[in-house]
Amino acid sequence: MIKMRIWLSRICLILMALTTTVAVAQEGAAILKTTHVYKDTLGLDYYTIQTGEASSAKDRVKKPLVVLVHGGGFYEGRRDGVGEEKFAREMAQKGYDVASISYRLTRKGSGFGCDCPARDKITTFLKATEDLMAAVDFLEENPEFGFDRDQIFLVGSSAGAETVLTAAYMTGHYEFKSIEPQKFAGVISLAGALIDSDYITPENVIPALLVHGEKDDLVPFGTAPHHYCDPSAVGYLMLDGSDTIAERLEALGTSYILAEDPEGNHDWANEGYELTDLIGQFIENVRTGTSFGGNRIRIQSN
Repeated sequence: MIKMRIWLSRICLILMALTTTVAVAQEGAAILKTTHVYKDTLGLDYYTIQTGEASSAKDRVKKPLVVLVHGGGFYEGRRDGVGEEKFAREMAQKGYDVASISYRLTRKGSGFGCDCPARDKITTFLKATEDLMAAVDFLEENPEFGFDRDQIFLVGSSAGAETVLTAAYMTGHYEFKSIEPQKFAGVISLAGALIDSDYITPENVIPALLVHGEKDDLVPFGTAPHHYCDPSAVGYLMLDGSDTIAERLEALGTSYILAEDPEGNHDWANEGYELTDLIGQFIENVRTGTSFGGNRIRIQSN
């Protein structure tokens, strides 16, 4: 059970307004899950509300698409883990299509801590982001998926959050220039960070929902080394976490929500999956073109 306390009173009005606009919610509707291979042996699971056989993709109301990238330190985790499956089905019940993807677990058997060279960490970010972009290309090019191509939202947890933030904001960085930029509708990061928030620019900026515990000892809430590695460690790599990203978005005048737990740790990478109402409200605000400025809310885990 997650408790949320509002830090800024004006967000109360925003969230109340949004509860009346969530897209085509159909509680109790049957969810259709199909599995597809999008690249080599990498697969994705696609969740959508079950429709009649006579209804084709072109006849359906086009819904926003949520692309989910699981966590696990780039060495474990599954697109159909318990938390991922539950989150995908709940978001589909709210009226969104959801694609939960697999990607290359390049650190499997090796780990991703302070003994992982910083160069290898960057390469890991790159490969996972390449796979995410390949999955999006597959979804966009396949006419059987009837989602709104202009309303794609990226959601990632921990390693997946680092991946979606890289896809959203870092393709102008020299380490990621091999990735063709794509502007998504919005990005949701659950305990994530990126290499350098200065690469968020007026040209690539998009709204963000950032969920993070201030005492996260793996992925920094502000700006700090990944895993808080000592500067002498081969895995020393500075990252900008949710607080620093929010400051950058604020400076650029872009709408964002930073949901922070002052006592929280990296558990929000998984507990963030429970915030489906907040995530749905964020998506609807972006989808309807409602500007909500910069908002910080406090969340608390029981």
